[in-house]
Amino acid sequence: MQALVIVAHGSHLNPDASTPTYDHADTIREAGVFDEVKTGFWKEEPSFREVLRTVESEEVYVVPLFISEGYFTEEVIPRELRLDEWDLDEWDSDGTSATHTTLEAADVEKTVHYCGPVGTHDAMSDVIVRRAESVTGDPDVGEGFALAVVGHGTERNENSAKAVRLHADRIEGMDRFEEVKALFMDEDPEIDDVADFFETTDVVVVPLFVSDGYHTQEDIPEDMGLTDDYRTGWETPSDVDGHRIWYAGAVGTEALTADVLIERAADAGANVGDAIEEIRRKTRSAGADAEAGAGD
Repeated sequence: MQALVIVAHGSHLNPDASTPTYDHADTIREAGVFDEVKTGFWKEEPSFREVLRTVESEEVYVVPLFISEGYFTEEVIPRELRLDEWDLDEWDSDGTSATHTTLEAADVEKTVHYCGPVGTHDAMSDVIVRRAESVTGDPDVGEGFALAVVGHGTERNENSAKAVRLHADRIEGMDRFEEVKALFMDEDPEIDDVADFFETTDVVVVPLFVSDGYHTQEDIPEDMGLTDDYRTGWETPSDVDGHRIWYAGAVGTEALTADVLIERAADAGANVGDAIEEIRRKTRSAGADAEAGAGD
């Protein structure tokens, strides 16, 4: 038997914070490649410390639904899962390159394949592009459009910005969009001046966050000038200083994120069959259906 455990931050204050985690877990359950699919949280139940006790399988793939490597993925989660012999030095990551390590959780007698976060996996670049397709309603979006990948940015964890730049560089290398830039909330270049960074009129803005909350639904829309008060909402697209801004919301809410979770587990040795291709097909069909319904 093999189990997938998705671990995420969660929130005591924002009931929507855990919604993407549950949605992606449901998508993966439907694929039927794991005997069990469980979720665990830092701020909700079951906790990181208890989640392995909810699993019957002896072979467990743990994938953090976090954007960047750092305090939670390198300290909190391994500690709370009580992974014997966890050694950060052996993780040997440059801040975006962590893949997986196999350790024993002796107190529950399970072999745990602990994976890097979804946010630094190469496949997350595809999710960002899919987010741009979803918000514009155009599966071929790119020509005549620029793309801004937005992160928090913080002096406390330089890896936060590394993940954003990683995907901006990868997507720029696809030669799909007219321009691609990494922008930030708390460091330069700042999202407040989004219109100043692009010559292209149409700009899709995708925040590299797991879920929609205070930053993505309040701070960023107001900082970009989409609205003076987030409570009144905003138009999509919105006109800002001669540009049309297509604001997509948190990347982690995109259904295709379930594919990245499976890819992380597959990289660590999980037998996932054709689930990756199946989920890519299903999530694209679901997105197309939603766009068609929105236009009715």
